[in-house]
Amino acid sequence: MSEGERYEGRPFLRLLDCFVLRAIGQLDAAQNEALSSIEPKLAEVYGGEATWFQVVADQMQFPEGIEASINDVWEAALGKAAEMNMQIDPAEFTRQFVDTNFQ
Repeated sequence: MSEGERYEGRPFLRLLDCFVLRAIGQLDAAQNEALSSIEPKLAEVYGGEATWFQVVADQMQFPEGIEASINDVWEAALGKAAEMNMQIDPAEFTRQFVDTNFQ
């Protein structure tokens, strides 16, 4: 499935994926800036004034500390991959993590 197909008709899924990428320290600055630029639109849609990642956390009713917990899973996966002389693609990790835990 292509990235475009993944998000077709599901714009919030893109925000959720970006939330996970941010939690694991893999969201690039340009993407973060683009997301920050849509915060006024998110405020219109979801109400209130918040950062894009706070909107995601609020809409998903995430508990405090969820970003650290997601990062712990990432770090554990990196450790296991290193033991097997493998690398993990952050985007693939994110897709699998979101699909497994939030859908």
